[in-house]
Amino acid sequence: MTQPTPVYKRVLLKASGEALMGEQGFGIDVTVADRMAGDIAEVRAMGVQVGVVVGGGNIFRGVAVASKGGDRVTGDHMGMLATVINALALATSLRKLGVDCEVLSAISMPEICQSFSQRAALHHLERGKVVIFAGGTGNPFFTTDSAAALRGAEIGAQAILKGTQVDGIYSADPKKDPTATRFDTLTHEEVLQKGLAVMDVAAVALARENSIPIIVFSIHEKGAFAKIVAGEVRGTIVKDK
Repeated sequence: MTQPTPVYKRVLLKASGEALMGEQGFGIDVTVADRMAGDIAEVRAMGVQVGVVVGGGNIFRGVAVASKGGDRVTGDHMGMLATVINALALATSLRKLGVDCEVLSAISMPEICQSFSQRAALHHLERGKVVIFAGGTGNPFFTTDSAAALRGAEIGAQAILKGTQVDGIYSADPKKDPTATRFDTLTHEEVLQKGLAVMDVAAVALARENSIPIIVFSIHEKGAFAKIVAGEVRGTIVKDK
């Protein structure tokens, strides 16, 4: 079977922590982690350099602490640690498939994984390793969406692929509004002006400033990651005109 030709050589995949839950209400479904790893391995086999940012919402959300009167900074630090747990789980699934990978954390924890630096990230990517970025940006008040845009810019990613629960950006939540329509293309500015729930404002603005397209697709569709990298988009592309 002929391997599809990728239209991107280096990409950043942003996956939510909730995607790792599967049908569970909490934690990590190993079967889902293995499937996600299989999709990443498929893209890596195409010769594409892959970076991954995974959220931590399946374990902990810092804003949940703040909403109940707790300290937001402490809550965000706890959320960052949750992303490290998810990154280690995904790395384990990748290694089971024989895919060489490294976890780089914005929070120093040398006994567990390497600390993030742009130099280390580029070094691993250029040697064919999948790089999983953990710990968010290392700063409170910034989401993992912002971390994805930041890491995407730092590694020179040609696209940020955001895996979500639905197959693109809609005018409203399609799970609640059956009349919601899906956008095929949008500009970064349109996303900001319309207040569309794609990524947070800081993330979209950073992607716009660095002319990085954002492609929103369903992470639950097996093989969708590879199809998008090959130019077969079933999702929404956010890019400058």
